[in-house]
Amino acid sequence: MKYLLLLLLLPVFAQAQTRPSNQNLFDTIPFIPDHTTQRLEQFKKQPVTQSGIIFLGNSITEMGNWAKLLNDTTVVNRGIGGDITYGVLKRLDDIIARQPKKLFILLGINDIGKDIPDSVIAYNYFKIIGQVKAKSPATKIYVQSILPLNTTIKNFPQHYDKGEHIPRVNAMLQSQAGKMGYTYINLQPLFTDAQNRLDAKYTYEGLHLKPEAYVVWVAYLKKMKYL
Repeated sequence: MKYLLLLLLLPVFAQAQTRPSNQNLFDTIPFIPDHTTQRLEQFKKQPVTQSGIIFLGNSITEMGNWAKLLNDTTVVNRGIGGDITYGVLKRLDDIIARQPKKLFILLGINDIGKDIPDSVIAYNYFKIIGQVKAKSPATKIYVQSILPLNTTIKNFPQHYDKGEHIPRVNAMLQSQAGKMGYTYINLQPLFTDAQNRLDAKYTYEGLHLKPEAYVVWVAYLKKMKYL
């Protein structure tokens, strides 16, 4: 089944991935930094509650105080700084065990920073979605767009200066929403300036978000009736 899915998606990948030869897939080797280990240990200590809301992703998700923002102590934060799509695939059992009512996913910028090809990022996303839908069929899945960057801000981490890949991955994620039965949420307009960069007022160093950005984010999710 997974090979059939890959074949069906090849035209989409070909259209969105215009320069695959300029990227190197080198980060599929198992590697767990200390922060990941610490977060996973924290997760193990938390009670397994079902039918709630989960936010899943990397540091951008981890830095959000979702329970406070939603005024709901049952909201689960499953963000891990530095995580990539391969890492999330390895920790999906924790998500599935909770049988969430709603799952909000935001991944990809670390994959891009590590030169994982755009098409592979999207394919891993589809594997994540497929596994959740198969094992937690009642879960509503929301895929949130990878956010823009702002390389002009002081202390911007230069290994993330690969912003041209963001719209390509987002286009692939958006294109399959109807077919795969998830909701695609375009967050980019919330945080971009006139030059389509991450607005300086919302970011520390052109990559991560300030607390006020999360207020805007949650307000939009509520406005659109996703929450």
